[in-house]
Order: sequence, then structure tokens, then C-alpha cells
Amino acid sequence: QVQLVESGGGLVQAGGSLRLSCAASGRIFSINAMEWYRRAPGKPRELVATITSYGTTNYADSVKGRFTISRDNAKNTAYLQMNSLKPEDTAVYYCKAQQYGILYWGKGTLVTVSS
Repeated sequence: QVQLVESGGGLVQAGGSLRLSCAASGRIFSINAMEWYRRAPGKPRELVATITSYGTTNYADSVKGRFTISRDNAKNTAYLQMNSLKPEDTAVYYCKAQQYGILYWGKGTLVTVSS
């Protein structure tokens, strides 16, 4: 089993920044892609950013140029640097990781952006 714990959420004013972390623990052998999703109130879950084990990244159009995903394989941790935050970025942010075809999810961290 792999456990994922997100942290770093909070309340920030529009234009501000936050850095989310996703720490993986447990039976870790070879985590492949790590991803950040978000779910805003009344909206479906949205894939925000992806990073492979080789460091290849991909972003949703809505966050390109503002968010940066990274990972520290030695620490089994992924990060999401969020800059120029907008009220529409308000959501619960979830981390997902894949190992040997099994998907693992964290419980999420709330990001609230005030206007």
C-alpha cells in the first residue's frame, strides 16, 4: 500500500501564491506518474498537472504559465507551485500516484482564493 498526504493548502488573495506538497509513504518501489487534480464546488474533477518519473510535465490549459509541477524522487514527494492565483482556482486539490498499475489518491487539501 502507498499512502499520499497533501499539504500546503489555505486561504490566499487573488494574485497570490501557494505551494502544495504530496508526500508518498508506505511500500514504495517505483512510482510512475504523479498528478494533481482538483474539484471545485459544483464542478467535475479536473486534471491540473502531470509529471512522469522522468520529469516530463503536462498542464491543463487553465493553469499553463501559472502552475508548475515538480517532484523529488528521493523524497517521494511531488509539488505544485501555484502563482497568480485566481478565484476560479478555488478547489480541493488531490494528489494521485501510480505504482505497478495501481492508483493511489490522497485525501486532498483545500485551496481558497479570495477576490
